[in-house]
Formats: sequence, structure tokens, C-alpha cells
Amino acid sequence: MSDEKVDVRLLKSLVPLESMKKDNLAALARKVAVRTLPAGKLLFREGDNDRRTVWVISGRVELLAGDSSIGVVAGGSPEARTPLGHSQPRKCSARALEDLQYLSIDSELLDVMTIWDQTGTYEVEDLRNAAGGQSDDDWMTTLLGSSAFQRIPPSNIQAIFLRMQRQSYRAGETIIKQGDEGDYFYAIVSGKVSVTRETPLNKDGIRLAELGPGESFGEEALIAEAKRNATVRMQTEGVLMRLSKSDFRELMNDPLLHFVDDAGAKAIIARGGKWLDVRLPSEYQNLRIEESINVPLYFIRLKLGTLQQGTPYVVCCDTGRRSAAAAYILVEKGFDAYVLQGGISNAQVPLRRTA
Repeated sequence: MSDEKVDVRLLKSLVPLESMKKDNLAALARKVAVRTLPAGKLLFREGDNDRRTVWVISGRVELLAGDSSIGVVAGGSPEARTPLGHSQPRKCSARALEDLQYLSIDSELLDVMTIWDQTGTYEVEDLRNAAGGQSDDDWMTTLLGSSAFQRIPPSNIQAIFLRMQRQSYRAGETIIKQGDEGDYFYAIVSGKVSVTRETPLNKDGIRLAELGPGESFGEEALIAEAKRNATVRMQTEGVLMRLSKSDFRELMNDPLLHFVDDAGAKAIIARGGKWLDVRLPSEYQNLRIEESINVPLYFIRLKLGTLQQGTPYVVCCDTGRRSAAAAYILVEKGFDAYVLQGGISNAQVPLRRTA
């Protein structure tokens, strides 16, 4: 299976993309690709809940309900302009009758982009003017396409962009300093930043991440109401959008986080979930939930690769504040995460203490 870049004119010929504005279509075109599928292969199966919106571009697809054929869709036909077997879960299977070209877009991304396109005209123009006429909306598309933004109500998304403030920074300038009070949430419009954390053994700081356009930072201290746990500096000249602490908590934090009580947490663990303890290693060694794993909050971004997509995590700490900050980051990166209310001291689960 190979990918081919998408022409904006192709997107413009498809429903509901035909109604989207030119700039938004151009930004979407950079995020998707036309794919190929050999004859005889299934594009999707009856009963699938794959959260994809699919169009046939060239070739023919047979639709099957059980073993019975219910129709054929050919690329370039009027029927091919609309998504193929769009219901979720799928009510039919789709099999390529000949070598096939098709377009597949994440359904949640498409939904958010369509809503934004139809409701955000003035906000986009305002932001573009504030950024000095910058016409590249890649940062906005990336941000809207993140797992976090897909769970935020559209009305909140509009308010977020309206309330954001533009700030320009020089290369080497410090945006956030470790130990300071949290005040803003940041999204990167252009340029790159580095995230480092100072430790007693490394005063120069451990490099935690490098972030670019469309990525965000600064939420941990706002959620946990704690000091900044890392320093963020501009690696290059750039532009950031920032959102105040009160606006962040109202518009982004509350819609994203899912809190569970003891019974809810046990149910998640019973269906294959895992306990994720985000306290310091010294705290974890002293008292912990049996079979939990420990990834300190300040290392959570660095250790994302050690966690499993598709596995639900019940995030815990002593009070729930650090858990909430860690869960936000996990949700932002596409993980299924829940916050244990009240912390581990209130959890009616087996605890292990160090003698």
C-alpha cells in the first residue's frame, strides 16, 4: 500500500469537503494522502468501528452485507463523491474489485475541521491579522486535529481562539522558567522550542522534548496549581499564542478530564486497564497500588513511548492534582486516561508499603 499527495481540487470534488474554504482545504491536503489497495482486498469489514471517512477515487468497490452483494461504487461516479459506507459501526463490507485508489480521513478530524470551517471564519481572519498576515494555518490544523481538541465542544474552540494572545519571541528567549508560577497555556504558531528540566545531578537540565508548530505546552502547572516543573526556551525565532490560566481551565481542562471514583477505577482495571502512578519514585517506593507502574509527572512526555496506545490508564497520585495534569497530557497524545478522585490514600485497593 502506497500513499500519494492530495490535490486540493480532488478534495473540492468530494462531499462534504466541497463546501470548505480554500485555505482550510489546502491545510487539510497537507495532512492526508490518496492510498492504494490491491484487487480482492477488503477496505473495511461489516461491523468495523474504525472512525474513518472513506471515498473511492479510482477503481471499483463492491459493497457486501454478509455474503450478498448490495452494490458497486466506481471512482469518478456521482456516488463516489460521498463517503463510502459511512455508518459506524459499518453496516456492510467493502471489497476492491480491481486495484483501488481511495482517500481516508480520520472522522473526528474531519468533523472538527468542518465545524471550524463553517463557524470560524472571523476568528481565523482575526488570528491571521494578529500574526502579521501569516497565511499558513498548519499550526491551527495540527492543533484542531489533536486528540485533545477533538474532545472539546465547538463553542469552546471558538472561544479559545478568540481569547488567545499573540506573542513574538527571539531565539534563546525563555518562555517558562522552572520553579515559576503557572500563568499561561501556549500553542506554537511558528518556530521551535526546547523543554528541559533541571535536577540536583544535572544543573544544565535534562532535555525532555522539542516542540514545533501546532504543538502546545504549559498545561501541567495550570491543572495541578503547582510551580512550573520545566524550562521552555525558543530554539529559533517564533510566534506563540497564549491562553490565560482562567480561560484554559474553563475552556480546555474541564471538558477533557474524566474523573473516576474507586468503583469506576476498578471496572477500568478489570477490563484490561492499568494503574499509572505519577508521583516521585521516592513516594512510589514508600506506598503504592499493587501492580501499578510509576512514571513521574515531570517525565511523562519523555516516557510516552513506554505506554501502550489502546490501553486505558487510571492515573493516580496523592491528591489527584498531579494525576489530572498527567491525564491531560495523555489525552492530548491520544491515550485513554482517567483521573482517580481523591488520590491513592482513598482508594479501596491493595496497597504495598515499604517496610
